[in-house]
Amino acid sequence: MSNEYHLSVLLHETVDGLNIKSDGIYVDVTFGGGGHSREILRRLGPNGKLYAFDQDEDALQNAIDDPRFTLINENFRFLKRFLRFHGVKQVDGILGDFGVSSHQFDVAERGFSTRFNAVLDMRMNQNGELSAHQVINEYSEEDLSTMFFQYGELKNARALARTIVEARRNGEIKDSDQLKEVLSAHLPIHKSNKILAQIYQAIRIEVNQEIEVLREFLQQALEVLKPEGRLSVISYHSLEDRLVKRFIKNGMFEGEPERDFFGRYEVPFKSIGKLIVPSDEEIERNNRARSAKLRIAEKRP
Repeated sequence: MSNEYHLSVLLHETVDGLNIKSDGIYVDVTFGGGGHSREILRRLGPNGKLYAFDQDEDALQNAIDDPRFTLINENFRFLKRFLRFHGVKQVDGILGDFGVSSHQFDVAERGFSTRFNAVLDMRMNQNGELSAHQVINEYSEEDLSTMFFQYGELKNARALARTIVEARRNGEIKDSDQLKEVLSAHLPIHKSNKILAQIYQAIRIEVNQEIEVLREFLQQALEVLKPEGRLSVISYHSLEDRLVKRFIKNGMFEGEPERDFFGRYEVPFKSIGKLIVPSDEEIERNNRARSAKLRIAEKRP
């Protein structure tokens, strides 16, 4: 099931980045089909331990039967809370693959893919309160415009928002085909797939609070990592990657760290190696890997 569910991106490179100790404690915060988790377990000894997080109930069917493994059905924004619940205060490494799983894209009714007509959903947690339907039908023009500009990086964000609000006056927008029809004037044939992908990305990020979740996760990861513990994370769009890159570099998301009298400053992480991207061969095998960016960092002693 797991191979069909999701093909792990940069599998060996991401796990290599953790520098696995046989008796260490590790966390995979985006379990999905379990590919990265299985590779971590393969490298752990009998006294090692792996905790995995996934808020999507569909991922539970991929749980691994191994006494060293615990799957936590929660959003990784609660990393620290649920590790504490399991009696864990510090870990040796944390892995995150922030992409939408192949399974979520391929199950039409989840509403993540531009390929299918489906109700407007896009919830990674199927019990989440906010759905794409509410965003499209209830957000103000200003909020929609901000969302498309910030999360979709769309220059015509205002026009998209205005078009949606005007269309809503004739009744709610229920599914993706309706949404595409409403926005058709903004989808030139030669660019329609790219623009739709940006629109869907913006809605999905808003529905799942992905940027806020990533910020909370990175701050907690710094807290729970042991000195010299490793962080190995894959981002798929520039918004995420900028946050990860900045946090690794400065230990903060905005501004600059305080400098001492001599202009020196301390930061909590050191970057390990250079940015890693998939090979041409991997992209050929798995087209969804094409925008992946892997960054590895080590917590300073």
